[in-house]
Amino acid sequence: MSSLLDLSTTLFLHVNDFARTSTWLHAPAVAYAKYGVVVFAALLLLGVWQRRRGGDGQLAAALWAGLGTLLAVGVNQPVASLVAEPRPYAAHPAVLVLVDRSTDWSFPSDHSVMAGAAAVGLFLVSKRLGAVAAVAAVLMAAVRVYVGAHYPVDVVAGLVLGAVVAGLGWLLVRRPLTWLVHHGRTLPVVDRVLAPTA
Repeated sequence: MSSLLDLSTTLFLHVNDFARTSTWLHAPAVAYAKYGVVVFAALLLLGVWQRRRGGDGQLAAALWAGLGTLLAVGVNQPVASLVAEPRPYAAHPAVLVLVDRSTDWSFPSDHSVMAGAAAVGLFLVSKRLGAVAAVAAVLMAAVRVYVGAHYPVDVVAGLVLGAVVAGLGWLLVRRPLTWLVHHGRTLPVVDRVLAPTA
């Protein structure tokens, strides 16, 4: 385990050295590291929109993509507190940090958990949306290291945790959520929202 952490630290320092020399990349990396969550929110909403008139199982999967992402981020909070790993800049004060320094724990990365869960959830909705989200998730993980907020092991663990929560969660809630969607569609207000336009 210590060798893995040593490798992660070494990789972080190499990426940080690259960040010092690639000033042209700072602005887009910082923007995505801070606000990339909007990309995932848009993809999740698009998934619901595309499946709003599909079968009950399809709409349930689209709804779960968002719910599973929220659940994964919630699950990550006690995990991060249990591990209690300081941010890289706490252990290495001289590193370049391109975003505001946070006081919360580093492992696993919240952003990566969110991204990994959204990617898996969207694969349940559409292979195309899932593929776009997967690329966005890997990019999110990479930029969180680039801006100095996380070690590589933090973001890899975050992607895996998010993916596992979303995937296993769907296996557990698929039937009851599909049942709820089926019966929820009988409500007049829901029927009006989902009804085909003329």
